[in-house]
Amino acid sequence: MRNRVVITGLGLVCPMGHDAETVWSGMLTGKNGFNYTTIFDASTFPSQFCAEVKDYDLAKHVKNPGLHKDSNRGSGFVLGAAVEACRQAGIDIETDNPSDGIDRTRMGIYLGAGEGSVDNDVFFDAIVKGWDNEKNRMDWNKWADIAFGKMSSMREMEQEPNMPAAHIAMLTGARGPTRSCLTACAASTQAAGEATEIIRKGTADVMLAGGAHSMIHPLGVTGFCRLTALSTRNDSIETASRPFSASRDGFVIGEGGAVVVLESLEHAKKRGAKILCEVIGYGSSSDAFRVTDMHEEARGAIQALEAALKDAGITYADVDYISTHGTSTAENDSVETKAIKSVFKDKAKSTPASSIKSMLGHLIGAAGAAELITCVLAIRDNIAPPTMNLNDPDPALDLDYVPNDPRKTSVNIAVNESFGFGGQNNVVIVKRYEP
Repeated sequence: MRNRVVITGLGLVCPMGHDAETVWSGMLTGKNGFNYTTIFDASTFPSQFCAEVKDYDLAKHVKNPGLHKDSNRGSGFVLGAAVEACRQAGIDIETDNPSDGIDRTRMGIYLGAGEGSVDNDVFFDAIVKGWDNEKNRMDWNKWADIAFGKMSSMREMEQEPNMPAAHIAMLTGARGPTRSCLTACAASTQAAGEATEIIRKGTADVMLAGGAHSMIHPLGVTGFCRLTALSTRNDSIETASRPFSASRDGFVIGEGGAVVVLESLEHAKKRGAKILCEVIGYGSSSDAFRVTDMHEEARGAIQALEAALKDAGITYADVDYISTHGTSTAENDSVETKAIKSVFKDKAKSTPASSIKSMLGHLIGAAGAAELITCVLAIRDNIAPPTMNLNDPDPALDLDYVPNDPRKTSVNIAVNESFGFGGQNNVVIVKRYEP
């Protein structure tokens, strides 16, 4: 018999705020985190705006910021999210003698984390000045002096995708199973799902699961621009993200960190933790199709949805709300709608299904965990958050996308969908906790 898994803590740092409640309040009033790019000069790029995390100071979140002084942007954001989630869950942090009753050898971490972005200005300067044109090769001495003379070797290590998990381990003392996955935009949903499986099997009592990512740098933005995945509405950035709209032209790239604390029900009850909701289902699949395109018939998305419902022991008719991947690209919104119609059948058009990327932007590796947090809060408050900027619905996309305003409605079971480049599909289902 597998362990029941519950969520006892939430933490979120993103373009709309540095804690989950601030972000949730902003979403319910239709705010967004979009602005012109300031991390680097994007004035000549096709997409000149993004969703940056503003005014974030790690020292306001952790007691010993010096331990994390070399962390990349994503690591810094997820550390703040982890602090918030742990405090809500009653987990002691930054101490050698925790009194929270948690065995650190049975407390693990699972993050969907992207490659770190570290000192791009220094990196590009070193590329240019370190190149020997006559010999058509990199001059090691010039390269090393410019690149590594201005940053520590640890700063270079921070580009490894497992570094955010390492920083959370230092913060919390967690010494149990530690995992990191980099499955594009589906990564942190996968992290939450697989962390749930670890607790179900009894390998750990507590798992901190979530994601961290920042790709707002010239290489990241260039890649998405070349794929024509980013919106180029440089003259109307506040309404640029338009999931499910006829005029949608791509997503707004964002950044952030998101963490949920997962525990076995027995463990949470034993230590008196407040239970926010229960994780009841997880499904995962691959399109096995193309690297950048979803399968036209949505076969991977359908498979993941059906697997999650089966794992949860429910049917589509039991679902009250769907947090869609909803990127605002022509392909994703069409294929995702097709998947929902296929799986939800007669209830597809009457099940609220919204995209918070219309407000947060696309947090890439952190997106799924941020949207999972939205599902937990939707259940808590019985509110479906809106899909903003849905003023010209695509006639081919005819589901209930909760246009422009939040909706008070009964939410007992919520589905979180995430689909990533490479054909990665992950779905997590959460439910109002019932003893």
